[in-house]
Formats: sequence, structure tokens, C-alpha cells
Amino acid sequence: MIPIRDQNPGLKTPIMTLVIIVAALAVYFGIQTPSARPDMTVIELATIPCEIVTGDPVDLVELETGQCFSEPIGAPLFPDKSIIASLVVSIFLHGSLIHLFGNLWSLWIFGNNTEDAFGRTGFLALYLAAGLAATGAHVALHPDSVIPVIGASGAISGVMGAYLVLFPHARITTWVVYIPMAIPAWIFLFIWFGSQFLISADSGIAWEAHVGGFVFGVLTAAVLRPRLIRRLRTHHFPLEFVR
Repeated sequence: MIPIRDQNPGLKTPIMTLVIIVAALAVYFGIQTPSARPDMTVIELATIPCEIVTGDPVDLVELETGQCFSEPIGAPLFPDKSIIASLVVSIFLHGSLIHLFGNLWSLWIFGNNTEDAFGRTGFLALYLAAGLAATGAHVALHPDSVIPVIGASGAISGVMGAYLVLFPHARITTWVVYIPMAIPAWIFLFIWFGSQFLISADSGIAWEAHVGGFVFGVLTAAVLRPRLIRRLRTHHFPLEFVR
């Protein structure tokens, strides 16, 4: 299901959502696209599960064989790589224009209202923490993988999970058999969440990260919901979308 828009008025300009969108665009068009070897740029900057588990940057043997070795066999490709920093950088890397714009479109739809509830600083914290939780879920299930984990999908999934808790009755306009239809957010998001478990293991899509990020967003918003609803009420948000 592809969301077109939501019928959920925002309180004000979602500054942090826009900042994240601009940052993702800047990384893709300013760092990845100009690179002579975009694939190597991703390996240099992105999270790789094997690196997280072993604490060492991958070497050429590991990449060529697709195997993760507990002890280095050859010299690492990027010995100065910061494995810790890669956890955050990965969230802003994307594999293609479709990957990039698909993620940013979903962020724009679900981000503004969630930012209203969390505030700018809180929203950024939610976004980054959900991205880390998403990556952690993927690494936990694929600790020996030498395939880079990139994309904002896990972080955005966290935003969507928070949106489900906060705005379950907002209407999401989406394509249903070539016809745009407005359905409650809780229906759209439950269908989206369930569809993640149908993604093929050979698709190259880290669906486990989507699930991890979404669950993190749901739990975070559920714990903070009374405080977040009070914030929305203070700013005169139309609570018929929240109930």
C-alpha cells in the first residue's frame, strides 16, 4: 500500500522533519552520487552487521566470500572507519532514487503530526533512536552479514509506529486497486506492518529493521502518550483525530 497523503492537519511547519529530509537529500546528492565508486562509499560509511559483531572493519576477503570472520584475515578496506558513527550515518544513506524518495514521502506524510506531539528535539530523538533500534533488530537476526544496512526506512517505521498510537483515527489516503481511498490510519498501518512479514528473504529489503523500528515507535509513544496528548491539547490540536 502506497500512502498518498493524510487528512490530519498539522499545527505548524514541521521544521525537524524538513531538516531530516534535506539532510538525506544532501547525503545522497552531495556524497553518494558524486562518488566515483558509490558502492565503496556505502561500505565505507554504512553499518555492516559483521563489523558491529566483531568490532573490526570488513576486509576484501569477507566481502568477496560473503563470510564474516571473527579475526581479520586481510587488511581492512577502510581501517579508519568509525563503526559507531556508521550506525547514524546509515540512516541517511540510500540505494537509489526510488529508495530515497519513497522514504522521504512517507516521512513527510507521517512526520509532521508526530513532530507536533513530540516537539522538534523529541522528534529528532525518536527518529534517531528508532533508526538505531531498527538496525539493532537487523543485526541481531543477521550477525554474520557483510551486506551494508542503509536507508531511513527503520527510522521512519518508528515514526509510523508512534503515529499509530497517537493518531489511530486520522484518515490516510492510499491506492486500493488503482483507486485512491481514505482509510483510518490504524487499518493502513496494521496492513503495512503485516505486509513486512511477507517480504521475501531474497528481496534485499531489511524488513526486520522495519519491524524493529515500528515496534520501538509504538512502545515509545505508548509510554509517553499521556504527556504527548497533553502537549497536543495545550496547542489546540483537533483531538478528534487522536481519540
